[in-house]
Amino acid sequence: MSDVFSSLVGQDRAVALMRELVKSPVHAYLFTGSPGSGMIDAVPLFCAALQCPDHGCGVCEGCQSVLRGTDTDVNQLTRAGASWSVDEIHNAERVARRRPLGAGHQIVILENIELAVSGSNTVPALLKTLEEPPTKTIFILTAEELPEELETVVSRCVEVPFQGLAHEDVVRILMNEGVTATNADVAAHAASGNLRRARVLATDPAIAERMSLWRELPSRLDGRVSTSTGLVAEIVQALNVAIAPLVAMQEAELDQLITQARDLGYRSVANRKEIEQQHKREQRRFRADDIRFGLSTLASVYRERLHESVNNLDDARLHYRAGACMRAIAVISEANARLGSNMDENLLLTDLLCGLMDL
Repeated sequence: MSDVFSSLVGQDRAVALMRELVKSPVHAYLFTGSPGSGMIDAVPLFCAALQCPDHGCGVCEGCQSVLRGTDTDVNQLTRAGASWSVDEIHNAERVARRRPLGAGHQIVILENIELAVSGSNTVPALLKTLEEPPTKTIFILTAEELPEELETVVSRCVEVPFQGLAHEDVVRILMNEGVTATNADVAAHAASGNLRRARVLATDPAIAERMSLWRELPSRLDGRVSTSTGLVAEIVQALNVAIAPLVAMQEAELDQLITQARDLGYRSVANRKEIEQQHKREQRRFRADDIRFGLSTLASVYRERLHESVNNLDDARLHYRAGACMRAIAVISEANARLGSNMDENLLLTDLLCGLMDL
């Protein structure tokens, strides 16, 4: 079947569900899934199918208008701060009350609705908004997680769950977007199923260099502390280069929020400190994910050596090497486990390389 949903890869169950849901629309839907699952890509496709007389043919003016972003009845609302405020939810209700200008629905999109729970009155305001919508209005909410405070909101929506993408699915999506097979494979491996991260990494010219750096570590370790210190410095510098595009993107997002706040007559961005803290958390996750990618790459080197050694255990030297590889993989596994403990990355990398030096 060729329709607007045909471009979604690795989400067969969600696609099948959406194809059925658009035939008899209800007032509210909740899309749930991880940041890189493709959930966000599915929202405009679902909107197009809702506005299409044929439920998402992909070629009619109804579909094309939504996909071009020119359908005035499709409203993607944004928040000014790190969380949704009561005023922003009330504004969503006002938008929902409008009569559609076209023959389709008035669609209101609120992304990351889990960020509504920080305000004491925001969830009740959202509930009221969802409970009494006009007949031609449809809400589409998205959430990466579902805290307990959102249980009542979830109960008023039809949930559309999106699963994490498999490696081959991410590769296929990237290749469909023009990425070479080699770069797509490397980016997909480094992103661990996160499509958004994979798209960033696919255009990162330094990713191959970082992979080579991690793969070369076993041969460059010579037992000297000065060598391991130098290697730690190289890894940290590579991380600094890798994260630079994310930092630039965050700065651009903050500048946009500042402009929007001024246009609305505010002196400053609401919850700016929270936004900056959120950016710092995202940077820490990015660095941790990149180290995790490096550890996976490093472990694969030792697994390759282990495989070679196990196939030649009659050689005493290779018999010893097999044991060393197993110990090295255990050291890497321990470092990976410590990544979630907020441990200083320099200390973690130093401990890792010291643990591998004598193996």
